Amino acid sequence: MSSPQTTARAVGIALGVLADAAFGDPRRGHPVAVFGSWAGRLEQRIYRPTRQRGVLYTVVAAGVPVVVTAGLDRLVRRRPVLSAGLTALATWTALGGTSLAREGAMMAVALESGQLPRARELLTHLCARDPSRLEPPELARATVESLAENASDAVVAPLFWAAVAGPAGVIGYRAINTLDAMVGYRSERYERFGWAAARADDVVNLLPSRLTALLTMASAPMVHGSVGQAWKVWRRDRNRHPSPNAGQCEASAAGALGVRLGGTNVYQGQVDSRPVMGEGNRLPEVSDVRRAVTLGRCVGLLSAGVSVVAVLGFAWFAPGRRGWSGRASGRTT
Repeated sequence: MSSPQTTARAVGIALGVLADAAFGDPRRGHPVAVFGSWAGRLEQRIYRPTRQRGVLYTVVAAGVPVVVTAGLDRLVRRRPVLSAGLTALATWTALGGTSLAREGAMMAVALESGQLPRARELLTHLCARDPSRLEPPELARATVESLAENASDAVVAPLFWAAVAGPAGVIGYRAINTLDAMVGYRSERYERFGWAAARADDVVNLLPSRLTALLTMASAPMVHGSVGQAWKVWRRDRNRHPSPNAGQCEASAAGALGVRLGGTNVYQGQVDSRPVMGEGNRLPEVSDVRRAVTLGRCVGLLSAGVSVVAVLGFAWFAPGRRGWSGRASGRTT
Protein backbone atom coordinates (compact mmCIF):
# COMPACT_ATOMS: atom_id res chain seq x y z
CA MET A 1 0.00 0.00 0.00
CA SER A 2 1.39 3.40 -0.90
CA SER A 3 2.12 5.92 1.85
CA PRO A 4 0.40 9.33 2.04
CA GLN A 5 3.69 10.95 0.97
CA THR A 6 3.95 8.72 -2.10
CA THR A 7 0.33 9.31 -3.03
CA ALA A 8 0.87 13.05 -2.62
CA ARG A 9 3.83 12.93 -4.99
CA ALA A 10 1.89 11.00 -7.62
CA VAL A 11 -1.10 13.34 -7.32
CA GLY A 12 1.21 16.36 -7.45
CA ILE A 13 2.85 15.16 -10.66
CA ALA A 14 -0.56 14.59 -12.26
CA LEU A 15 -1.74 18.05 -11.18
CA GLY A 16 1.43 19.63 -12.52
CA VAL A 17 0.85 18.00 -15.90
CA LEU A 18 -2.76 19.20 -15.93
CA ALA A 19 -1.66 22.73 -15.01
CA ASP A 20 0.81 22.78 -17.89
CA ALA A 21 -1.87 21.48 -20.28
CA ALA A 22 -4.35 24.11 -19.09
CA PHE A 23 -2.14 27.17 -18.69
CA GLY A 24 1.22 26.51 -20.34
CA ASP A 25 4.04 28.82 -19.31
CA PRO A 26 3.02 32.11 -17.68
CA ARG A 27 3.87 35.06 -19.92
CA ARG A 28 5.21 37.13 -17.04
CA GLY A 29 7.00 36.26 -13.84
CA HIS A 30 7.86 32.67 -14.81
CA PRO A 31 9.97 31.14 -12.02
CA VAL A 32 12.52 29.93 -14.56
CA ALA A 33 12.92 33.49 -15.87
CA VAL A 34 13.33 34.75 -12.30
CA PHE A 35 15.96 32.08 -11.68
CA GLY A 36 17.71 33.00 -14.91
CA SER A 37 17.93 36.66 -13.88
CA TRP A 38 19.38 35.71 -10.50
CA ALA A 39 21.81 33.24 -12.07
CA GLY A 40 22.92 35.95 -14.51
CA ARG A 41 23.76 38.31 -11.66
CA LEU A 42 25.56 35.50 -9.86
CA GLU A 43 27.62 34.83 -12.98
CA GLN A 44 28.78 38.45 -13.04
CA ARG A 45 30.13 38.09 -9.50
CA ILE A 46 31.71 34.64 -9.89
CA TYR A 47 32.91 34.61 -13.50
CA ARG A 48 36.49 33.78 -14.37
CA PRO A 49 37.46 31.95 -17.58
CA THR A 50 38.32 28.74 -15.70
CA ARG A 51 36.65 25.40 -15.11
CA GLN A 52 37.05 25.77 -11.38
CA ARG A 53 34.92 28.92 -11.33
CA GLY A 54 32.43 27.24 -13.62
CA VAL A 55 32.09 24.34 -11.19
CA LEU A 56 31.57 26.77 -8.29
CA TYR A 57 28.98 28.68 -10.28
CA THR A 58 27.06 25.54 -11.24
CA VAL A 59 27.07 24.14 -7.71
CA VAL A 60 25.86 27.40 -6.14
CA ALA A 61 23.35 28.33 -8.83
CA ALA A 62 21.75 24.87 -8.93
CA GLY A 63 22.26 24.11 -5.24
CA VAL A 64 20.40 27.10 -3.80
CA PRO A 65 16.98 26.32 -5.36
CA VAL A 66 17.42 22.64 -4.53
CA VAL A 67 18.14 23.37 -0.85
CA VAL A 68 15.24 25.82 -0.60
CA THR A 69 12.81 23.40 -2.26
CA ALA A 70 14.03 20.47 -0.15
CA GLY A 71 13.47 22.56 2.98
CA LEU A 72 9.93 23.38 1.93
CA ASP A 73 9.29 19.74 1.09
CA ARG A 74 10.44 18.71 4.52
CA LEU A 75 8.11 21.24 6.18
CA VAL A 76 5.00 20.02 4.34
CA ARG A 77 5.84 16.32 4.12
CA ARG A 78 3.36 15.30 6.83
CA ARG A 79 0.57 17.32 5.22
CA PRO A 80 -0.38 15.45 2.04
CA VAL A 81 -2.41 18.29 0.54
CA LEU A 82 0.43 20.79 0.88
CA SER A 83 2.96 18.18 -0.24
CA ALA A 84 0.94 17.46 -3.39
CA GLY A 85 0.60 21.19 -4.00
CA LEU A 86 4.36 21.76 -3.75
CA THR A 87 5.04 18.87 -6.14
CA ALA A 88 2.42 20.19 -8.55
CA LEU A 89 3.91 23.69 -8.49
CA ALA A 90 7.46 22.42 -8.99
CA THR A 91 6.38 20.11 -11.83
CA TRP A 92 4.40 22.84 -13.57
CA THR A 93 7.35 25.21 -13.23
CA ALA A 94 9.69 22.73 -14.92
CA LEU A 95 7.37 21.48 -17.67
CA GLY A 96 7.25 23.12 -21.08
CA GLY A 97 5.31 20.65 -23.18
CA THR A 98 2.31 22.85 -23.92
CA SER A 99 4.42 25.84 -24.91
CA LEU A 100 6.66 23.60 -27.03
CA ALA A 101 3.68 22.17 -28.92
CA ARG A 102 2.26 25.67 -29.36
CA GLU A 103 5.51 26.92 -30.92
CA GLY A 104 5.59 23.92 -33.25
CA ALA A 105 1.99 24.51 -34.32
CA MET A 106 2.68 28.20 -35.00
CA MET A 107 5.69 27.23 -37.10
CA ALA A 108 3.49 24.89 -39.15
CA VAL A 109 0.99 27.70 -39.77
CA ALA A 110 3.75 30.11 -40.80
CA LEU A 111 5.26 27.63 -43.25
CA GLU A 112 1.88 26.60 -44.67
CA SER A 113 0.95 30.23 -45.34
CA GLY A 114 4.32 31.14 -46.80
CA GLN A 115 5.24 33.59 -44.02
CA LEU A 116 8.99 33.05 -44.25
CA PRO A 117 10.09 35.97 -42.01
CA ARG A 118 7.62 34.85 -39.35
CA ALA A 119 8.87 31.25 -39.57
CA ARG A 120 12.47 32.39 -39.19
CA GLU A 121 11.53 34.43 -36.14
CA LEU A 122 9.68 31.50 -34.58
CA LEU A 123 12.69 29.23 -34.98
CA THR A 124 14.62 31.41 -32.53
CA HIS A 125 12.09 30.36 -29.88
CA LEU A 126 12.99 26.70 -30.42
CA CYS A 127 16.76 26.61 -30.88
CA ALA A 128 19.94 28.68 -31.20
CA ARG A 129 20.32 27.97 -34.91
CA ASP A 130 20.80 30.99 -37.21
CA PRO A 131 17.58 31.13 -39.28
CA SER A 132 18.39 34.20 -41.40
CA ARG A 133 19.13 32.24 -44.59
CA LEU A 134 17.05 29.14 -44.00
CA GLU A 135 14.39 28.20 -46.54
CA PRO A 136 11.18 26.26 -45.69
CA PRO A 137 12.72 22.74 -45.98
CA GLU A 138 15.54 23.63 -43.59
CA LEU A 139 13.16 25.43 -41.24
CA ALA A 140 10.99 22.30 -41.18
CA ARG A 141 14.01 20.11 -40.42
CA ALA A 142 15.22 22.43 -37.67
CA THR A 143 11.76 22.44 -36.11
CA VAL A 144 11.40 18.66 -36.18
CA GLU A 145 14.86 18.23 -34.64
CA SER A 146 14.15 20.81 -31.94
CA LEU A 147 10.77 19.31 -31.08
CA ALA A 148 12.36 15.87 -30.80
CA GLU A 149 15.21 17.00 -28.55
CA ASN A 150 13.02 19.22 -26.38
CA ALA A 151 10.55 16.41 -25.82
CA SER A 152 13.18 15.17 -23.37
CA ASP A 153 14.34 18.51 -21.97
CA ALA A 154 10.90 20.08 -21.53
CA VAL A 155 8.70 17.07 -20.78
CA VAL A 156 10.19 13.65 -20.09
CA ALA A 157 13.18 14.74 -17.99
CA PRO A 158 11.17 16.97 -15.61
CA LEU A 159 8.63 14.20 -15.07
CA PHE A 160 11.41 11.65 -14.60
CA TRP A 161 13.10 13.71 -11.88
CA ALA A 162 9.78 14.58 -10.24
CA ALA A 163 9.08 10.87 -9.93
CA VAL A 164 12.58 9.94 -8.77
CA ALA A 165 13.38 12.80 -6.39
CA GLY A 166 10.24 14.84 -5.81
CA PRO A 167 10.03 18.66 -5.88
CA ALA A 168 13.73 19.22 -5.15
CA GLY A 169 14.68 16.82 -7.94
CA VAL A 170 12.57 18.48 -10.60
CA ILE A 171 13.63 21.98 -9.55
CA GLY A 172 17.27 20.89 -9.56
CA TYR A 173 16.85 19.47 -13.04
CA ARG A 174 15.31 22.66 -14.39
CA ALA A 175 18.06 24.75 -12.76
CA ILE A 176 20.82 22.69 -14.39
CA ASN A 177 19.06 22.69 -17.75
CA THR A 178 18.65 26.47 -17.59
CA LEU A 179 22.30 26.96 -16.68
CA ASP A 180 23.32 24.83 -19.65
CA ALA A 181 21.24 27.06 -21.93
CA MET A 182 22.86 30.15 -20.42
CA VAL A 183 26.55 29.20 -20.27
CA GLY A 184 26.88 25.63 -21.57
CA TYR A 185 27.55 26.38 -25.22
CA ARG A 186 30.97 26.80 -26.77
CA SER A 187 32.14 30.38 -27.14
CA GLU A 188 35.21 32.34 -26.18
CA ARG A 189 33.60 33.37 -22.89
CA TYR A 190 32.12 30.03 -21.90
CA GLU A 191 34.55 27.49 -23.38
CA ARG A 192 35.89 26.67 -19.91
CA PHE A 193 33.48 28.41 -17.55
CA GLY A 194 30.44 26.63 -19.02
CA TRP A 195 32.01 23.18 -19.01
CA ALA A 196 30.53 22.14 -15.65
CA ALA A 197 26.99 23.22 -16.53
CA ALA A 198 27.16 21.40 -19.86
CA ARG A 199 28.48 18.19 -18.30
CA ALA A 200 25.92 18.34 -15.48
CA ASP A 201 23.15 18.70 -18.06
CA ASP A 202 24.50 15.67 -19.94
CA VAL A 203 24.40 13.61 -16.75
CA VAL A 204 20.88 14.55 -15.61
CA ASN A 205 19.52 13.88 -19.11
CA LEU A 206 21.28 10.55 -19.59
CA LEU A 207 18.35 8.33 -18.56
CA PRO A 208 15.48 10.67 -19.56
CA SER A 209 16.77 10.98 -23.14
CA ARG A 210 16.77 7.22 -23.53
CA LEU A 211 13.32 6.98 -22.00
CA THR A 212 12.22 9.64 -24.49
CA ALA A 213 13.55 7.48 -27.32
CA LEU A 214 11.56 4.47 -26.12
CA LEU A 215 8.37 6.51 -25.71
CA THR A 216 8.90 8.00 -29.17
CA MET A 217 9.10 4.51 -30.64
CA ALA A 218 5.94 3.50 -28.80
CA SER A 219 4.17 6.60 -30.15
CA ALA A 220 5.18 6.03 -33.78
CA PRO A 221 1.83 4.47 -34.82
CA MET A 222 0.06 7.66 -33.70
CA VAL A 223 1.77 9.52 -36.57
CA HIS A 224 1.42 6.64 -39.05
CA GLY A 225 4.94 5.49 -38.36
CA SER A 226 6.46 2.12 -37.55
CA VAL A 227 7.73 1.04 -34.15
CA GLY A 228 10.14 -1.34 -35.83
CA GLN A 229 11.49 1.34 -38.14
CA ALA A 230 11.95 3.75 -35.23
CA TRP A 231 13.79 1.04 -33.29
CA LYS A 232 16.03 0.25 -36.26
CA VAL A 233 17.01 3.87 -36.88
CA TRP A 234 17.52 4.53 -33.18
CA ARG A 235 19.86 1.56 -32.73
CA ARG A 236 21.88 2.47 -35.80
CA ASP A 237 22.03 6.28 -35.63
CA ARG A 238 21.65 7.30 -31.96
CA ASN A 239 25.39 7.72 -31.38
CA ARG A 240 26.08 9.70 -34.54
CA HIS A 241 24.98 12.96 -32.95
CA PRO A 242 27.68 14.96 -31.11
CA SER A 243 25.40 15.15 -28.06
CA PRO A 244 25.15 11.91 -26.04
CA ASN A 245 21.49 12.66 -25.36
CA ALA A 246 20.07 14.64 -28.28
CA GLY A 247 20.99 11.84 -30.67
CA GLN A 248 18.77 9.42 -28.75
CA CYS A 249 15.72 11.64 -29.25
CA GLU A 250 16.40 12.77 -32.81
CA ALA A 251 17.25 9.30 -34.13
CA SER A 252 14.08 7.76 -32.72
CA ALA A 253 12.00 10.66 -34.07
CA ALA A 254 13.57 10.32 -37.51
CA GLY A 255 12.60 6.66 -37.56
CA ALA A 256 9.10 7.28 -36.21
CA LEU A 257 8.39 10.03 -38.74
CA GLY A 258 10.16 8.31 -41.64
CA VAL A 259 12.34 11.34 -42.43
CA ARG A 260 16.02 12.18 -42.68
CA LEU A 261 17.46 14.50 -40.05
CA GLY A 262 20.92 16.01 -39.66
CA GLY A 263 22.99 18.12 -42.02
CA THR A 264 24.68 21.51 -41.95
CA ASN A 265 23.64 24.02 -39.28
CA VAL A 266 24.91 27.49 -38.44
CA TYR A 267 25.23 28.63 -34.82
CA GLN A 268 26.38 32.19 -34.15
CA GLY A 269 28.30 32.28 -37.41
CA GLN A 270 29.94 28.87 -36.92
CA VAL A 271 29.12 26.07 -39.35
CA ASP A 272 28.38 22.70 -37.77
CA SER A 273 27.92 19.62 -39.94
CA ARG A 274 25.84 16.88 -38.32
CA PRO A 275 25.74 13.24 -39.51
CA VAL A 276 22.53 12.09 -41.19
CA MET A 277 19.98 10.11 -39.18
CA GLY A 278 17.06 8.22 -40.67
CA GLU A 279 16.19 6.02 -43.64
CA GLY A 280 16.10 7.19 -47.25
CA ASN A 281 16.42 10.72 -48.54
CA ARG A 282 13.08 12.24 -47.57
CA LEU A 283 13.63 15.55 -45.79
CA PRO A 284 10.97 16.85 -43.38
CA GLU A 285 8.11 18.74 -45.02
CA VAL A 286 5.63 21.17 -43.54
CA SER A 287 3.21 18.32 -42.84
CA ASP A 288 5.95 16.61 -40.84
CA VAL A 289 6.10 19.58 -38.49
CA ARG A 290 2.50 18.91 -37.49
CA ARG A 291 3.28 15.19 -37.17
CA ALA A 292 6.24 16.04 -34.93
CA VAL A 293 3.94 18.13 -32.72
CA THR A 294 1.53 15.20 -32.43
CA LEU A 295 4.41 12.84 -31.71
CA GLY A 296 5.63 15.11 -28.92
CA ARG A 297 2.17 15.30 -27.37
CA CYS A 298 1.92 11.50 -27.37
CA VAL A 299 5.35 11.19 -25.76
CA GLY A 300 4.28 13.67 -23.10
CA LEU A 301 1.09 11.79 -22.26
CA LEU A 302 2.91 8.47 -22.05
CA SER A 303 5.63 10.03 -19.91
CA ALA A 304 3.08 11.45 -17.48
CA GLY A 305 1.43 8.07 -17.13
CA VAL A 306 4.75 6.27 -16.67
CA SER A 307 5.85 8.75 -13.99
CA VAL A 308 2.69 8.45 -11.92
CA VAL A 309 2.57 4.67 -12.22
CA ALA A 310 6.28 4.39 -11.39
CA VAL A 311 5.86 6.41 -8.17
CA LEU A 312 2.92 4.33 -7.01
CA GLY A 313 4.45 1.07 -8.20
CA PHE A 314 7.73 1.66 -6.40
CA ALA A 315 5.86 2.35 -3.18
CA TRP A 316 3.83 -0.82 -3.59
CA PHE A 317 6.75 -3.13 -4.27
CA ALA A 318 9.50 -1.48 -2.22
CA PRO A 319 11.02 -3.77 0.44
CA GLY A 320 9.72 -3.06 3.91
CA ARG A 321 6.30 -1.88 2.70
CA ARG A 322 3.03 -3.73 2.48
CA GLY A 323 2.62 -5.30 -0.89
CA TRP A 324 6.20 -6.64 -1.05
CA SER A 325 6.03 -10.44 -0.83
CA GLY A 326 2.51 -10.12 0.52
CA ARG A 327 3.03 -8.81 4.10
CA ALA A 328 6.66 -7.79 4.36
CA SER A 329 6.13 -4.80 6.64
CA GLY A 330 3.96 -6.73 9.07
CA ARG A 331 5.86 -10.03 9.21
CA THR A 332 7.41 -11.23 12.49
CA THR A 333 9.98 -13.92 13.00
